[in-house]
Amino acid sequence: MCRLFGLSSAPQRTRATFWLLDAPDSVSWQSRHDPDGTGLGIFDADGMPEVHKAPIAAYKDVAFAQEAMHVQSTTFIAHVRFASTGALSERNTHPFLQDGRLFAHNGVIEGLDRLDAALGDDRSLVGGDTDSERFFALITRETRANGGDLGRGIETAARWVAHNLPVYSLNLVLTTAQEMWAFRYPDTHHLYVLQRTAGGHHGVRHLDHSGTAGRMRVHSEDLAAVPSVVVASERMDDNPRWRPMEPGELLRVEPDAEVSSRIALPEAPAHLLDLAALHPQASASQRFA
Repeated sequence: MCRLFGLSSAPQRTRATFWLLDAPDSVSWQSRHDPDGTGLGIFDADGMPEVHKAPIAAYKDVAFAQEAMHVQSTTFIAHVRFASTGALSERNTHPFLQDGRLFAHNGVIEGLDRLDAALGDDRSLVGGDTDSERFFALITRETRANGGDLGRGIETAARWVAHNLPVYSLNLVLTTAQEMWAFRYPDTHHLYVLQRTAGGHHGVRHLDHSGTAGRMRVHSEDLAAVPSVVVASERMDDNPRWRPMEPGELLRVEPDAEVSSRIALPEAPAHLLDLAALHPQASASQRFA
């Protein structure tokens, strides 16, 4: 299953060290987990997005070497890919960039010919082959149509997909230089949020999150003094304040860790897929390892 991670300390720029694919470099590990790409998105001091990503295939030993990146940003987005749609290439690796925003997705959308038709000329926003980037293009198109309102853009795009296409999961994280958005839909995969006060639960600690599957770790000394909000596919430490997002919940994180959320899509997908209905590659990518 793809791993999603988002962090906002806006408006403060903080330093963080990310380890992606933090796993032993061994053939046996590779054969069990087959990671297909890692990506990290940040914003520079001028608010311009930067993306660091690579298609890391399981047959390459270097794919499982520890990759550390020391970066600074107001918001961060990270993704470890298990491919369901599209070849192993940089253009298919998350996060994706459109209109100065960064986006990562976990799930499967089918009926891509219908989605392409709905996008029309906006299909030009898509540089790769994935369902995820097409979904992002629909969000971008609907955000433009709603005068730049990202909440409406996400909701309108997700509702169209849920009503018209076969869906397994639409979980996503989207970041700008000052905001972070997250959406969980339907109840296929978990997505968790942690509103972290400066210093965390004990008031004096830096941030040090580790995923249980050894896919991702993030460390930030700066967050001992700065409040933040974290969104992740799994609880990444023992802080009791982690909470699961509700199915259909759309979460917005504004500067100074101001959080609001609402159930944007209460109804179930019209064409909900299960693992048995997915083709083998997609089914394998969605199983929790």
